[in-house]
Amino acid sequence: MNLIKISLLSLLISFSVNAQDFSDMDKSPMDAVITRNQDNSPLARIVYSRPKKKNRVIFGKLVPFNKIWRTGANEATEITFYETAYINGTKVNPGTYTLYTIPQKDEWTIIINEKINVWGAYSYEKSLDVLRTTVPVKSTAATVEDFSITFKPTEDGSDLLMGWDDTFVEIPIRKAK
Repeated sequence: MNLIKISLLSLLISFSVNAQDFSDMDKSPMDAVITRNQDNSPLARIVYSRPKKKNRVIFGKLVPFNKIWRTGANEATEITFYETAYINGTKVNPGTYTLYTIPQKDEWTIIINEKINVWGAYSYEKSLDVLRTTVPVKSTAATVEDFSITFKPTEDGSDLLMGWDDTFVEIPIRKAK
């Protein structure tokens, strides 16, 4: 009887060890960032995936210039506005949208699009754009290994920062008055 218990215990332990194999984890993990108003109510949230540089040339090579980009990896990046906001001066109503970009050497086109829950930029439809605006490209102080998005709070909203490799852009998001 003890031999059966020991065999059963060994079998359970081996299943337990195999069940915890995380080798197929996503190479570009998902992340989320949120920015809040001064009263702590949410203004905007972004859900995106974070590809790694891995010694590659990013902009102009891995991410081609002048082509629509999902702004991260895997599913296209989604942005939710919890209230009316002005993106680089253009009004955007509350709701969830896809955030696409078109990187170029000196500026990026920022696109807010109504079509959500999409993989990559393969099903992008220009007719569903809510906003298109351009912002200048800036150089980072140090190389950014993982594509990163963050918010920098301001008095009347936040600046959205997106950076990777040696490049970043800053997009003003202002709360409607």
